[in-house]
Amino acid sequence: MLKDVSFSAVVAGFIAVLVGFTSSVAIVFQAAQGLGATPEQTTSWMWALGVGTGLTSIGLSLWYRQPVLTAWSTPGAALLAATHGMTLPVATGAFIVSAVLITIAGASGLFERLMDRVPVAIAAALLAGVLTRFGLDAALAARGDAALVATMALVFVLGRRFWPRFAVPGVLLAGIAIAGFSGRIALAGVQWGWARPQFVMPEFSLAAAIGLGLPLFLVTMASQNLPGVAAQRAAGVTAPVSPVIASTGLATLLLAPFGSFGINLAAITAAICMGPEAHPDPRRRYIAPLAAGICYLLIGLGGGAVVGLMAAFPHALVVAVAGLALLGTIAGALASALAVEKHRDAAAITFLVTLSGVTLAGIGAPFWGVMAGAVALGVQHFRTSAPPPR
Repeated sequence: MLKDVSFSAVVAGFIAVLVGFTSSVAIVFQAAQGLGATPEQTTSWMWALGVGTGLTSIGLSLWYRQPVLTAWSTPGAALLAATHGMTLPVATGAFIVSAVLITIAGASGLFERLMDRVPVAIAAALLAGVLTRFGLDAALAARGDAALVATMALVFVLGRRFWPRFAVPGVLLAGIAIAGFSGRIALAGVQWGWARPQFVMPEFSLAAAIGLGLPLFLVTMASQNLPGVAAQRAAGVTAPVSPVIASTGLATLLLAPFGSFGINLAAITAAICMGPEAHPDPRRRYIAPLAAGICYLLIGLGGGAVVGLMAAFPHALVVAVAGLALLGTIAGALASALAVEKHRDAAAITFLVTLSGVTLAGIGAPFWGVMAGAVALGVQHFRTSAPPPR
C-alpha cells in the first residue's frame, strides 16, 4: 500500500474533507441544537459522524482497493434542522429506523438493481449537475474576493500546464498563503480538547418513525446515495453497491445513540478523490479517500478543536479550491453525458433539473433530475425498434 501513496492523493483527500465539512458543519450544529442537544451532546454528534465516516471510508477503500468515500447526510441534517417539537431520544429512535431501512436496501440488493437501470448518460448528467454548482460558486466568489480567487485560478492554470499532478495542491497552498499573509485565517477561537461520546437512550415512536425516520431514509438514499453511486460509475469505480450501502447503514445503526443520524456515500467530495487530480493512475486513487477517512477520524476525535480549525479558512478559499478541483470531473461528466446522441436530450434535462437545486416533497434535485431524465428517455424511446443492420 505504501507504494501507492502520493502527495496529490493525500491533498485530494484533505480538500474533500475541507469542502464537505465546511459546507455542512453549520447545518449539523443547527440540527443538534434544534433537537435540544447540550454542547456535550453536540460534540458527541461530531464524534459519531467523524468516526463513522472515517472508519467506513478507510475500511471500504482498503477492502476494495478503490476510491470509496463516505460522508454524513447533509440533506438529512437539513431535514433534522427543520424538525420541531421532537426530543433527542425520540429523534435517536428515528435515526435507528432510518439506519435499518438503509441496511435492508443495501443488503437485499434492491438499491443496486435500481441503479443498474440508470443509463450511463443519465448518471453522468446527474454528476455534472451536482458538481457544476461548485464551479459556479467558485466563479461567483470572485465578486467578494477577486484577488484571492484570481490568484488561485492563475496558479491552477499554470499548474495544469507545467505540473499537472500538483495543480490542485498548488491552488490550496496558494490560497492558504494569501489568506495567512493577509491575516484572514482565524485561529483565535479554536478550543483544544478531545471529544467525549455521549450515549442517548433511544425512544421509539410510530409517529417519529413515519414522520422522521422514513423521510430521513428517503432523503439519504435519493439525495446522497443515488448521486454517490452515479459519481462512482461515471469515474469507472466498480466497487459493489449493495455491500457498500449496507456498510453505511450498519455504521449509522451502531453510532446512532451517539448522534450519527446518517452516514452514506459521498458524491461531490468523492469526485475530488476519484478524478485524475488525485492520481493519474486510477488504481492508486483509493489513497485519497483513505487520507480523507483519517482526516474525518481526527475531526471526530478532536471534536471542537478540529471544528474551529476547519472553520478558520475563509469561505472564498474553500469554494474556489472546490470548484477548481472539480473542473476536470465536471468536463468529463458533461462529455460522457452528451456523447451518445439518442440520450442527449434526456441527459440535458437531467443536468438542468439537477443544477436547478429544486426541492420537492423534501427530496433534493438529484432525485428529480434522474426522474425527469428517465421520463424523457422513456417517452423518446418507447416501443422504438432497433435500426436495421447496415
